[in-house]
Amino acid sequence: MANHKSAKKRIRQTEAHRLQNRYYHKTARNAVKALRNTSDKSAAEALLPKVTAMLDKLAKKNIIHANKAGNLKGSLQKHVNAL
Repeated sequence: MANHKSAKKRIRQTEAHRLQNRYYHKTARNAVKALRNTSDKSAAEALLPKVTAMLDKLAKKNIIHANKAGNLKGSLQKHVNAL
């Protein structure tokens, strides 16, 4: 167990960040899933910029890898174009 005041604070901060990261990651995954299940082209085109922005923010904060975000964005763009 941590003995220093700063180490205890760091444990609290890490737990808070971990929960926030889990929330944002799960939200983005649900948005990607919703976009993939969309069969209406106009709705998918409206949803695509929002999902892309979510993925970019996750990659910027190192919640997901930048290449994974790029791969997801590319595959979603292909899906929307194919509709």
